[in-house]
Amino acid sequence: MPTLLADTNLFLWVDLENPTPQESKAILEDVFHFHPLSVEDCAAQNSTPKVEEYTPKEEDRFAPYLFIVIHAVDYSRKDGVFATSELNFFLGKSFLVTCHAMPLRSVSVTEERCLKSNVHVARAPDRVAHTLLDSIVENYKPALEDLACELGELEQQVLEKPSKHILNRIIRIKKEVLHLRQIIGPQREVLARFARGEFKLIRGHLVPYYRNVYDGLNHISDLTQTYMDSLTGVLQVYLNMSSNQTGEVVKFLTMVTLITTPMMMIGTWYGMNFGDMPELKWEHGYPVAFGVTCLSTFLTYLYFKRRKWL
Repeated sequence: MPTLLADTNLFLWVDLENPTPQESKAILEDVFHFHPLSVEDCAAQNSTPKVEEYTPKEEDRFAPYLFIVIHAVDYSRKDGVFATSELNFFLGKSFLVTCHAMPLRSVSVTEERCLKSNVHVARAPDRVAHTLLDSIVENYKPALEDLACELGELEQQVLEKPSKHILNRIIRIKKEVLHLRQIIGPQREVLARFARGEFKLIRGHLVPYYRNVYDGLNHISDLTQTYMDSLTGVLQVYLNMSSNQTGEVVKFLTMVTLITTPMMMIGTWYGMNFGDMPELKWEHGYPVAFGVTCLSTFLTYLYFKRRKWL
């Protein structure tokens, strides 16, 4: 590796997949002599997306480089969870070092394009870095398409049969979309710096390509906001449906109570077994009481029906 790095006509791409501490030390410290802070950030998983420029001082042995932390995402419809994978870049003028804890589709696709494509992706480190970033952003789209399908199913289920299980799914997915927005936000800031051409290690003619990647991530950010609004709307529909169901139950019970009020009143009055009540000694008292009960109940029902309360 030191021999390849010394050749100004070549550049070196080293990809570390789930490296051991000894492997990381051998490559990052012994070969490239990267700054200890960037090596420490690379070893620490779940770092916040960021980009930092390291310029060597007199006592430093490393060449100028950019340290970049980017997160790739994957969405599982079965679990309703966004899984994130961290990808670390060390980008110099003649080298690119990538480090990640698990296999990443963007890395394998970029490697294949470097070996087989006629576009000359592997012409320079900044071009390979752009291809990696572009692939990561493109891989957001299938995850968001799965999320859109999930939202469509939720909306249908909320309208057909709202339940506590549906409410739990809405809250869980809303939490995951918020998690995604928290990832995309810092990454937009990272790519915005590339799009503005802040770094000398990114050649000027490649800045528009980085700007295109930034525009793609910006569009994804807008989609996540749309999905967040949709989830809020679905949650509001669920609450309204639940409120309507509760209202219908209360209305039904109230109507039953009001309709049966005449028979309860007459039955209560006629059921008082006092010896001096003429109704008890009247031959037709029971049929008359039954008829009055039925007539008053039917008239109460007609009244509610006419008022469209039933």
